[in-house]
Amino acid sequence: MARGARVVQPGDRPSVPRIRVLHVVLDLHAGGLERLVADLVRRVDPVRFDNHVLALRFLGRNARGLEQAGRLHVARPLPRWTMVWPLPLTRQIRAIAPDVVHTHSGVWYKASLAARQAGVRRLIHTDHGRVDPDRWGGRLLDRLAARRTDVVVAVSEALAQQLAATGVAEARRLRVVPNGVDTERFGPRPGGASVRRELALDDVTPIIGSVGRFDAVKRYDLMIEAFACLRAAWRDGPAPVLVMMGEGPEGARLAALVETHHLQGAVRLFGWRDDVERLLTAFDVFTLASRSEGTSVSLLEAMSAGICPVVTDVGGNRAVLGAELRHRLVPAGDARALAAAWEAALADGQGRRVDGAAARRRVEQRFSLDAMVRAYERLYVGEADTDSATT
Repeated sequence: MARGARVVQPGDRPSVPRIRVLHVVLDLHAGGLERLVADLVRRVDPVRFDNHVLALRFLGRNARGLEQAGRLHVARPLPRWTMVWPLPLTRQIRAIAPDVVHTHSGVWYKASLAARQAGVRRLIHTDHGRVDPDRWGGRLLDRLAARRTDVVVAVSEALAQQLAATGVAEARRLRVVPNGVDTERFGPRPGGASVRRELALDDVTPIIGSVGRFDAVKRYDLMIEAFACLRAAWRDGPAPVLVMMGEGPEGARLAALVETHHLQGAVRLFGWRDDVERLLTAFDVFTLASRSEGTSVSLLEAMSAGICPVVTDVGGNRAVLGAELRHRLVPAGDARALAAAWEAALADGQGRRVDGAAARRRVEQRFSLDAMVRAYERLYVGEADTDSATT
């Protein structure tokens, strides 16, 4: 049910009704997709757009305070047969009466079917990332959903190419809107000393950090394996510590792997934190070991904070780093290569500082939150329908 609405001052009201945009998601709990949707709802122009969010499971932590920016809804129970005939969802969407339905990864097939049955005229979907190769069953459902979708947004050029090459979406429907982050919130700042005290670490112990969902596709198991290699070969100065922040279905398995490799105390597993921008200040290197990415929000946040990245060469990571930071990419699935890249970065403090500054510039120039929001606003009103694949 609805839980609040954005207040628009009478003097700000336009001469035409606001466009009602309904975001449909599984939830707004933990992850880059969920943070991005919440940021989008908060940042779109409230004079032009009336925001709604419909969560098919539950709202979650990223919905905190979001009722100030739009109306929040939770779907009624959806039995299995609703994959064929989503009548409860259709009725709920019809009651909300959106002008635009914006679906996100995980809900595309069912939500697009319900939206069309509800008579919604404009349907936009954002694919936030998928494994490569993806499963044929899911690909088939996505192809059907794409046929009733006006615009299919990919968050990276690499993802757009995958969607086109696998026949999920026709090129004429595809647009690329890279993810963006708040470069003011995630900026270089002091604070690392207090975080190190919280971690019971001194000022010279190297910290390799990662933020993300503990899911198989993120390959945190390989990250732990690579870290075991790094620690075993470490000979110069205090041995590094690996900080992993997040939660997800792989959490228990990752904790067991830490014990298997006898890395208790050297690997710190944190749950989800609301003060990520503060914790980033203590990282010497930010890392990802994923086997697939769209455009990683956590990578953008770390780079915006001026942290040197070392990440796998998958999905949109290469485009995020750009030519200036391409030497910080490593092959996916290679624990020893990841360990070697960490060792090289930690051994060169000046190089890390230079690359951290380059990372910050890269995000400011290409991946700002405001640029992303403006691109979606254009899609909501149909201004980008005749553009090329890149918005």
